[in-house]
Amino acid sequence: MLPKEIRKSLFDIRDSIDAIDAALLEVIGPRCDFSAYMKKRFLRRSVERELEIIGEAMNRILKIDTAFEVSNARKIVDLRNRVIHAYDSINDGIIWGIVINHLPPLKAEVQRLLDEQ
Repeated sequence: MLPKEIRKSLFDIRDSIDAIDAALLEVIGPRCDFSAYMKKRFLRRSVERELEIIGEAMNRILKIDTAFEVSNARKIVDLRNRVIHAYDSINDGIIWGIVINHLPPLKAEVQRLLDEQ
């Protein structure tokens, strides 16, 4: 059984991924692409904020259990740090790539961890 604090952080990660998915669908529709994403500054900032939350939740998990296994856990925390502390050098193409390529498998992994409980 996962500790309550880790379960909460996993729920927060899943919730933030769901929020990103919903925002993309609501603002730019089902055929979302990078150029549409780039036209909506508030959407980009919203996505960045949710990525900060994902990174902070992962950081909290690792503080509780340094051996907790989630793919790319350290990279997730590092992204959070970069978005917060180096906000003026964020590469929107990299953020888009993370959203499209890395969040779906992370969501599936988090859901699997929650379902195992």
